[in-house]
Amino acid sequence: MNMKTVSNVSKQSPLQHKQGAMRLLYRYRWYYLMMLPGIIYYIIYHYIPMSGLIIAFKDYNLSKGIFGSEWVGFDNFKTIFASPEFFRILRNTLVISVYRILFNMLPDILLALLLNEIRLLWFKRVIQTITYGPYFLSWVIVYGLAVAFLAQESGIINYYIRELGGAPINFLASNEYFRPIIILTDIWKNTGFGAIIYLAALATINNELYEAAAIDGANRWRLMWHVTLPGLRDVFILLLILRIGHIMDAGFEQIYIFLNARVYESGDIIDTWVFRRGLEELEFSVAIATNLFKSVIGFVLVIGANKLSKKFGGSGIW
Repeated sequence: MNMKTVSNVSKQSPLQHKQGAMRLLYRYRWYYLMMLPGIIYYIIYHYIPMSGLIIAFKDYNLSKGIFGSEWVGFDNFKTIFASPEFFRILRNTLVISVYRILFNMLPDILLALLLNEIRLLWFKRVIQTITYGPYFLSWVIVYGLAVAFLAQESGIINYYIRELGGAPINFLASNEYFRPIIILTDIWKNTGFGAIIYLAALATINNELYEAAAIDGANRWRLMWHVTLPGLRDVFILLLILRIGHIMDAGFEQIYIFLNARVYESGDIIDTWVFRRGLEELEFSVAIATNLFKSVIGFVLVIGANKLSKKFGGSGIW
């Protein structure tokens, strides 16, 4: 009797699960309907174009098209790795990306903590507006400002160097200064936006934690150390994982605008090299193969960083 009941339940459970899923689908139908435009967008503009990755394994010819071009297997990848420039651009990409992670995340947190401690609301809004404003400037405008300050002949900094009796420095065409300029301009432009993300995280911290710590005698520094910073941990880890996933990018738009032939040794990255090979030299197959290589490395890094985050007590992405 009991065995038959168990058997009947096991036979009916898939149908029951299906009916339950249909009820949930109908119950939340309007939410799914609102999701539909976003899903369609990603299918059309992100997933369907992925079929073009087949170009990485072909000798792509514009006149023959994707499917008419000759299949060459991994020859394009061999061309990439055999290029005398590959290890230089790989090194530059990794170094600049690591610099971005090390030096760009700390200012975001510091600015958010400082804004969080300001009690005058009008002053807080003014500072936040000033620091957030550069985020809306294009990199072309930022480069123009950099030229105004750093140009060898007309730059403000070189003007004072000459006034003090020194020789002008060509900052924008020097391998020694290129990476610091990239990092500093990126900090100036994006710190305000990064701080907003942390401010949103700070708003979710329970005020009762601050009150309990204050009752125990904690001062403002102790409150920040024992309540505020732990409240930012999960957001920091999430942003760190996302940055690690993009470690092979290094910021194409900024690098391309600041780059010139004299700083290729320290500033030429994978994306700028792909741009020249793909669009200027029309080697589409090599360019697509390079981007596929980047995507695979980024995917592996995100999976690895997410697992490490969970192993050491973080929340991870999923």
